[in-house]
Amino acid sequence: MKLVLFGATGMVGSRIATEASARGHQVLAVSRSGQSPVPGVTATAADATDPDRVAEVARGADVVASACVPPRDGSDPRDPFLALNEALVAGVRAAGVGRLMVVGGAGGLEVAPGQALSDQPGFPEAYLPEAHAHRAVLAYYRALDDGPDWTYVSPAAEIAPGTRTGRFRVDGDRFMTDDQGRSLISAEDYAVAFVDELEQHAHPRARMSVAY
Repeated sequence: MKLVLFGATGMVGSRIATEASARGHQVLAVSRSGQSPVPGVTATAADATDPDRVAEVARGADVVASACVPPRDGSDPRDPFLALNEALVAGVRAAGVGRLMVVGGAGGLEVAPGQALSDQPGFPEAYLPEAHAHRAVLAYYRALDDGPDWTYVSPAAEIAPGTRTGRFRVDGDRFMTDDQGRSLISAEDYAVAFVDELEQHAHPRARMSVAY
């Protein structure tokens, strides 16, 4: 497949680029800097908030993916992050690409039906703005009444560089923990799950979650 990946130089995006390239997919790594996160992967500079530029770089792709993150400058990230995703969708539509995959957040996962993790007592206050931004974006995708066919991929509560094991659990809206009550995934294994979904298209127009 040809994958156009926005936010390709970040912790998660670079690992998605690595995993997809290793499986033989053609990856175009897109970032504001235009740097390639992986040797041999083609890169270009573009801003995901510019729908015309999104359309230009996405044209001809099988799948567009976004590993972009909400702004972390201390301001409320909901409006700018929602605007970024609206621009991304507009660009993908204009390019005629049928699929969009999005790196999501864990805060909106459900600890019980209808009860989001980020609404629970003890959820770290420092992470609330980002959690709210991701939840607003997921609500936006769920409200789309036409293309693209999207998949929103939520990681575990804790995601960090680690080891690629290829062993993890996949669910839908459910918040998953291990036997010790921790919710963990390495960025490498998250990328494995993400590229599995790229290939299998098992969660059309839905959220999926990944954790050990």
